[in-house]
Amino acid sequence: MLIALWILNALLALAFLAAGAMKAIRPKEALAGAGMAWTEDFSSPSVKLIGAAEVVGAFGLILPLATGIAPILSPIAAAALTVVMIAAAVVHVRRGESAVPAIVLAGLSAVSTVLGLIVLS
Repeated sequence: MLIALWILNALLALAFLAAGAMKAIRPKEALAGAGMAWTEDFSSPSVKLIGAAEVVGAFGLILPLATGIAPILSPIAAAALTVVMIAAAVVHVRRGESAVPAIVLAGLSAVSTVLGLIVLS
């Protein structure tokens, strides 16, 4: 089970790190031009905050398990990312866009939460 948790968290961390860094670094207009039309509904600082939350969540999935320092923080990070992705799915559905990527990431983050709690208990 620990190996499954590591594999899942590594994949999730890569996805959230890439997506979050892009949102945190690129200007809002560049994101909108790249197909992220949802950014029109949010201020530039809000988009940066979402990106920062995803980057911090990515590190939260890996670092506590890797260092052994407060490993319970990994499932907490996964739960927080689940909430972020549920909110993203809601935004996409309200805009009439495809919410499939957000739903998949929310589901995988929820699985990571449960798996992390099982492994750490």
